Amino acid sequence: MATPETAVIIDAWAQHTTLRHTQDPMFESLRRWIKAPMPTEAMPVSATVGAMDQAGISRSLISAWVAPRNVMISNDEVAGFVAQAPDRLIGVGSVDISKPMAAVREIRRCVQELGFKAIRILPWLWELPPTDRRFYPVYTACCELGVPFCTQIGHTGPLMPSEVGRPIYLDQVALDFPELTIVAGHIGYPWTDEAIAVATKHENVYIDTSAYTVKRYPAALVEFMRAHGRHKVLFGTNYPMIMPVQALQGLDTLGLDAQALALFLGGNTQRVYRL
Repeated sequence: MATPETAVIIDAWAQHTTLRHTQDPMFESLRRWIKAPMPTEAMPVSATVGAMDQAGISRSLISAWVAPRNVMISNDEVAGFVAQAPDRLIGVGSVDISKPMAAVREIRRCVQELGFKAIRILPWLWELPPTDRRFYPVYTACCELGVPFCTQIGHTGPLMPSEVGRPIYLDQVALDFPELTIVAGHIGYPWTDEAIAVATKHENVYIDTSAYTVKRYPAALVEFMRAHGRHKVLFGTNYPMIMPVQALQGLDTLGLDAQALALFLGGNTQRVYRL
């Protein structure tokens, strides 16, 4: 029987941050929630790997952060972090959607030259829903290159509008791009039922649990993971906002059988990201 100690654990949503990222004023609300001081020194890659070791996480997908007029974590910085721990870290790229052709070229570079396994763009950063025309060249490029598109669903921790994170927007995206694999992070609360409905309807839509500890998983999501959604939900932390050890606490309370637990902790992520 699979247990957290024996299953392969992969973190589907993490960041190895830069000071530009962690010191950005938009994260003041998150620092207040987690009672963390403003960081003053760049975090070494060894700290991220150490946090993974403490929790028994074998690999983590770490992402770039590109916002309007502000690159918080660049694709090249992510590639540099991955190069320091290539057996443990996996790159996820991001792009400026306001420049469609440059975005497509950068996605190709991320996948073909940097070896990244996905592209992540956060609608709340751009204050645009994922059905906006500026996202569509990104979806096309991801389809052509065979990599998942990762995004955020649900309310936002930073004090930015949450409405663009409604999971139902992804229904139209999945209809327009049936070849596109979509991984929707952060559970989708308070619209978790929408997220489950869209993931159930579309073969290539998935949910990851990043930014939530086990005790905060909505009951509907847990029931989905136990039953017909066992192939649809991926474990994630949103490290360093939530430490991996903290994110894994209480797994035994979910009532997952051996197969569902193994799929959730790593099997689904291996399949979806072709690891």
